[in-house]
Amino acid sequence: MTVTHAERVTNRRTTQLCNKTEAFLKILSILFGLSCFILCLFAEATRSKVTWDDKKHKGKGQKLECVYSNSAQVPLFFAGGAFAAVAMAVLVEHIYLLVVVSKSTPPDLLSWEPDSAKEKTIAWLKGAFFVTIWTGFAVGEVLLLVGIFVEWGHLSKWATPRLSCLVIRKGLFSAAGAIGLITVLLAGFCLTALRAQILSKEQDNVWR
Repeated sequence: MTVTHAERVTNRRTTQLCNKTEAFLKILSILFGLSCFILCLFAEATRSKVTWDDKKHKGKGQKLECVYSNSAQVPLFFAGGAFAAVAMAVLVEHIYLLVVVSKSTPPDLLSWEPDSAKEKTIAWLKGAFFVTIWTGFAVGEVLLLVGIFVEWGHLSKWATPRLSCLVIRKGLFSAAGAIGLITVLLAGFCLTALRAQILSKEQDNVWR
């Protein structure tokens, strides 16, 4: 089958557009991961703390009462932003995966061998991508949800003394941000390796 000059130019332009799209999606996912980490650090720095004081009540003796150090609005804002950022990073990386798959050579031009080493590597990388990104995403989002739930509990009347106060353990938001960032970076590495394996496979089929 003869390929015309116009078809070659069109294919070259399509390839360049796909390459730019891939690069944009990679950078975008990393930026979302970094945003999640930074927002989690801000949430950690502004999280509510508790101060205890002895109060003497008439006929009830002394009781320990606690007061929150600040309203939960600021840490909730940062935690909510981090939650959205890591979700967007996961979405972008799945879009990148779809772009990589759709960009690969059409099936009728390939002779995939299910038992070949490269085919097994591609399947392994796909599995590693999904396991890495969904495990990290689940853990990070659960930690953020716990933090948001606790902070939400004293969004109003935070300055009112209470007999018990629920606060977040130190490092919870930081851990969520670190997990989110590491997940995005590991998933990006898996996608890059997957793309390289697909290109190598396509080149092998072209030379056959």
